[in-house]
Amino acid sequence: MSRPFILGLTGSIGMGKSTTSSFFMNNGVPVWDADATVHQLYGKDGAAVAPIAALYPQAIVDGMVDRGALREVLKADPAALARIEAIVHPLTAASRTGFIADHPDAPILLLDIPLLFETGADQVCDAVLVVSAPPEIQRARVLSRGTMSPEQFEMIRAKQLPDAEKRARADYVIETLDLETTARDVRRLIDQIREKPHA
Repeated sequence: MSRPFILGLTGSIGMGKSTTSSFFMNNGVPVWDADATVHQLYGKDGAAVAPIAALYPQAIVDGMVDRGALREVLKADPAALARIEAIVHPLTAASRTGFIADHPDAPILLLDIPLLFETGADQVCDAVLVVSAPPEIQRARVLSRGTMSPEQFEMIRAKQLPDAEKRARADYVIETLDLETTARDVRRLIDQIREKPHA
C-alpha cells in the first residue's frame, strides 16, 4: 500500500519558508506547521500550559504561556530551555504523528519545521527541501518586518544551522528570490515527487 511522501521544509529566518509553504498549500498539499503547533500548545487550554505552569508559573498570563515572560525566564535561568524543550518537543512530535496518520491518502505531505535538522526531525522525512536566499536579502527581509533589531536577528541566525550546511544536507533547494519563480519551482517539485515511486 502506498503512503504519503513526506517532505520536510526548512530554512533559516527570512529565507521565505512561510511563503513557500503557502505555495504547497495552494497546490493541494496538506501542511503541518511546527510554529503554529507550538502557538496552539502555548494558547488557552494548550497542552503545554499546565506542565510549564508547574515549573514556571511566572511564564503564564491569562491561562496562556506568555512568550515575553518565557523569554525572561530563559534569560534568568539558562537551564530552563532544556526543561521547556522536554515538555514541548514530545507534544509537537505527537501532533506531527497525528497529522501524518490523518492524511493516509495524500500523495505528498509537507512538514514545515524551522529547526528540522537541529531537532532531528529530518529522520521522519523521505526528503528535505531547503529554501534559501543570499544573506543580504535575508537580512533585509527580516529587518523590514520591524519586529526585531539587527542584534536580535544575528542572535537568532547564530542559533540556526548555517545556510550552507542546510543546503548541503538537503535533497532539494529552492532559491526564493521572487514569488513567481518560487511558485513555479514548487509546482515543478510537486510534479517531480508525484512521478517518483516510493515505498
